Amino acid sequence: MTPFLDVPFLPEEAYIEFLNSSSSHIDSVHFSLPGARRMDNRAHSQTVETVEALAGLLEETAVPKRYALLNSRFYGPALLTDREQLRRLINALAICAERKVISGIIYCDHYLLQCLSNEAPDLAAELEAVPGLNTMLDSQAKIDAHLAYIGETRFRPPTRIALDRALNRNLSRLTEIARWCREGLPDLKLELVGNEGCLPHCPYRSSHDAYIALDNMEGRTCSHGINNTLGCRQLLKKQPYRILQSPFIRPEDVDSYLYDVDIIKISGRNLNSAALRRIIAAYIARSWKGNLLELLDSSHWLASELHIDNSGLSFDFANMLSVCNNRCETCRFCMELFSSISHPLKERV
Repeated sequence: MTPFLDVPFLPEEAYIEFLNSSSSHIDSVHFSLPGARRMDNRAHSQTVETVEALAGLLEETAVPKRYALLNSRFYGPALLTDREQLRRLINALAICAERKVISGIIYCDHYLLQCLSNEAPDLAAELEAVPGLNTMLDSQAKIDAHLAYIGETRFRPPTRIALDRALNRNLSRLTEIARWCREGLPDLKLELVGNEGCLPHCPYRSSHDAYIALDNMEGRTCSHGINNTLGCRQLLKKQPYRILQSPFIRPEDVDSYLYDVDIIKISGRNLNSAALRRIIAAYIARSWKGNLLELLDSSHWLASELHIDNSGLSFDFANMLSVCNNRCETCRFCMELFSSISHPLKERV
């Protein structure tokens, strides 16, 4: 069995036991660093109080590849210029490296990458620098450029890259990029996010990532409310059929994607461990008979209001959506399909 999943790490003993029992299917885990300052692209990600405690839990995890999330959209000048703040981050990474529980970092802010390389070159030389999903690697030129810029630092080149979520619904382009990578970068693993569940080409994403970064810098939680009233959440409430346009990969469709890529990333580190265990088990089984929304991260909140029968989606659903032109008012395919496989669970307020 070739491991094919990249999954969130949660610092819970029962969850770690589950990961270990499923380790033959899991290629890697990604984790948040502890500390008052949030370093990853989530406002409420779960972690522990000290990096030593985190390292101890990672040591119990029978998954060889482990990546620290430094994937906030930006961090602000203070982190890059305040030596005390920077030293705390470097010390946390150094402890993980000394304990051999980290393979690399997942980043989006290249300023931070360069700063860490300058300030801790020996540490950087032990770690892979993996471009985060929100670097949106969707072309050969962009992949080449990011790898070249990583090469200008002391960090090790990545052994995997996550391709942009939009390629989940552009299968011909995905195959083209995958073939190019196989020929020119044969040792590089390719990854797609499987269950994010956000809008296709989400118009709010860049701003949402920026608001999350500001929340994390300031210790606030404004981004959730803004997204709920002004962002993609309010749009999905009004037009829930749009969830079918989301570039998710169903468990049933995994094998068709593994022809081009090596790893399916499971998102959802803000979900509880019971939900994550169900999601991971569904992808391992390549089957889910329940509510599609219970698989998805960004739209998981809708699962208490709406049931979408995953079994009602045909075996060629991914292929059909790959030719979507997002002209819903004339096509109406998603609207009609949605009405036939969904029903409300309670009255919306």
